Amino acid sequence: MIYGSADHWRKAPNKRIMLFGMSGLGKTHVSTLLRETGGWFHYSVDYRIGTRYMGEHIADNFKAEAMKVPFLAQLLRTDSIYVASNITFDNLAPLSTYLGKPGDPAKGGLPFGEYMRRQALHAEAEKSAMLDTAQFIERAKLLYGYDHFVCDSSGSIVEVVNPEDPADPVLSAVTQLLLPVWIEGTEAHTEELIRRFDRDPKPMYYRPEFLQAAWSEYRAATGEAEDRVDPDAFVRWAYSRALAHRQPRYAALARNWGVTVAASDIARVRTAEDMVELIAHALSAR
Repeated sequence: MIYGSADHWRKAPNKRIMLFGMSGLGKTHVSTLLRETGGWFHYSVDYRIGTRYMGEHIADNFKAEAMKVPFLAQLLRTDSIYVASNITFDNLAPLSTYLGKPGDPAKGGLPFGEYMRRQALHAEAEKSAMLDTAQFIERAKLLYGYDHFVCDSSGSIVEVVNPEDPADPVLSAVTQLLLPVWIEGTEAHTEELIRRFDRDPKPMYYRPEFLQAAWSEYRAATGEAEDRVDPDAFVRWAYSRALAHRQPRYAALARNWGVTVAASDIARVRTAEDMVELIAHALSAR
């Protein structure tokens, strides 16, 4: 780790961290707080994926839907209008909409093969966005004068790296530059995330082996053909399994590459100084 002790961390003139964990536990909230109150540069991996690496795919998907409407199709053909993504740090809907959900096309589902193709694109984009951390650390300092840097990682980071492999190319590169910090939730947090997802099931990235197995298991249990699967029903069914699948991978990333902080402690962070002390305690606890 780039900070060998709590004292080293406190005295470091350049504090750099990567927040990771389940979506919904405060990564973006704390990153925004650090940016607004403590002079930290906020690098959002999901935003980078949705702009630099998936932007054209997202826009083409919007255009394909618009072309189904004759009025809009004619305007697009004559370059009278343009369609673009308005993705932001706080609104990543364009990216998740492109990922989609597999199943019945009448219910907005994608053919499973197309769904897997989009998942693979996302995986490569996420790896590239993580590796871009180095250039953004440099840009943050040279262009904007930021001494401190927070990488707001995707909830799916543990699906595209191997935290048990000391030679993992992505983790080996980024941990030379920053300290991974796992925001660990409790069973109560997990239950609340599942309830929240059940109310509004959103597309997300899954490891391909997990996804293939889940798709086969779900279809075997329901007896449904691929083009008759309810997309929302499938992702609801898969979500809790995905969280359980990710938990030991998050733990391994923290154990082998970084530190752990509790989501309940993150919820009490009000200033950059609070966050510095929280990480100091986590370093002391290793």
